[in-house]
Amino acid sequence: MANNFNSQYPSIEDLRAKAKKRIPDFAFEYLDGGCNEDVNLNINTSDIRKIQLEPRYLQNYKEADPTTKLFGKEYSAPFGISPVGLQGLMWPNSPEILAKAAFEHNIPFILSTVTTMSIERASELTQGNAWFQLYNPVEDEVRNDILKRAEAAECPVLVLLCDVPTFGYRPRDIRNGLALPPKMSAKNIFQVLGKPSWALNTLKHGVPTFETLKPYTPEGLNLKQLGKFMDKTFSGKLNAEKIKPIRDKWKGKLVLKGVSAPRDVEDAIKMGFDGVILSNHGGRQLDAAQSTISTLPNIANRYGDKIEIMMDSGLRSGPDIARTMAAGAKFTFMGRSFMYGTAALGNKGGDHTITMLRTQFKQVMDQLCCEKVEELPNHFILN
Repeated sequence: MANNFNSQYPSIEDLRAKAKKRIPDFAFEYLDGGCNEDVNLNINTSDIRKIQLEPRYLQNYKEADPTTKLFGKEYSAPFGISPVGLQGLMWPNSPEILAKAAFEHNIPFILSTVTTMSIERASELTQGNAWFQLYNPVEDEVRNDILKRAEAAECPVLVLLCDVPTFGYRPRDIRNGLALPPKMSAKNIFQVLGKPSWALNTLKHGVPTFETLKPYTPEGLNLKQLGKFMDKTFSGKLNAEKIKPIRDKWKGKLVLKGVSAPRDVEDAIKMGFDGVILSNHGGRQLDAAQSTISTLPNIANRYGDKIEIMMDSGLRSGPDIARTMAAGAKFTFMGRSFMYGTAALGNKGGDHTITMLRTQFKQVMDQLCCEKVEELPNHFILN
């Protein structure tokens, strides 16, 4: 652990505090905030932490093994990196940093359609192991071309996002005039000048752009035109009619991200999905939504033998991962946690955050006297 771990930042909260000091406020607030009054953002984590686990101290126990199988592949831990938009805005080159670290540590990395690295570059850095999350395009031609590119890049898993029928109402981003590149108001310029490390790295790597979408974006658009183009081209809306041609064309594993209701999981099974990621977009879309963990035990109990049940939104530590796995998830994903890591520690942020979370998670397993990840539900305390 010593080679990858910085003892000054032993928790995600430490990384968050450091990140806040290193990046402009408009970038930090985009990363850190939810929607409306942040109710959903906060209950995601607080509800996970209501879960209690029971150790079995007197059973015959050797050592915890955090490796986990998912879709036929063995990963070094039961967590991966969630898709995050505008990553290069929050820390320059961060999607590359995280993709490299994920590959080296043998955990999944999911690339967002609207982040700042292309499908092809993600594939290159992960030797064809990066997953891809698709914002569903309005035009079939654009959709089909992106699918062809993902297939050529050997993406093993395609993730369809369903929880963005409209963009969340985010007061911080509205005040900041957030866009890509960021709106350079006097206020934002002052923020950039106060964060020289972020500014110098941005100069080094260039202004971040939507790399995957470059072939479909007309040249010469100003920021307002670009925003209208994105709204028109990538609606994010999904239904059975739109999903069927994707399922027919995509030969790899297909995952639906953004569901939380049992009926949606049941529909996903009928539509031929291989897995679902229970998620509410990290509390960024619907402030009146339930927490992701609140429906997980029921969904896992009803459908866990029919489809792979995964979860993101609200996890911030190894104990949170263990709680979620004990509640029935087959795998977990985190977005903000890894972005705090790169914003805090730059090129070393991915290595550090993965190493820290795996260490924390294994410590919980050892303390529970739980040898295998799939045995964690045996330690779940029903309240």
